[in-house]
Amino acid sequence: QVQLVESGGGLVQAGGSLRVSCAASGSIKRINAMGWYRQAPGKQRELVASITSGGNTNYADSVKGRFTISRDNAENTIYLQMNSLKPEDTAVYYCNARLVLEAHPYNEFLYWGQGTQVTVSS
Repeated sequence: QVQLVESGGGLVQAGGSLRVSCAASGSIKRINAMGWYRQAPGKQRELVASITSGGNTNYADSVKGRFTISRDNAENTIYLQMNSLKPEDTAVYYCNARLVLEAHPYNEFLYWGQGTQVTVSS
């Protein structure tokens, strides 16, 4: 069984900063990529940032220059440092992971965390 556990969300004023974390645990053979998505009320879930095992990153245009994704491969953990936050960044932030299980070494699976609320007040 694999679990992705997010932490670090909360309430912050516009212009402030937050860092959210996501730790993957379980019988994981290899994590190929992890990412952060967000979903605001009434909107579709959207990609915020992603990072591969090799460290290649991808960001949504709306967060470029403000958010930074990083990864600790030894701890199977990713972080999202969010600076210069805006009210429109308010959403539930979900992490996901594309990974290979010890029990199924030739298949890749996608797992999601339960989400963490980020609220930016104006």
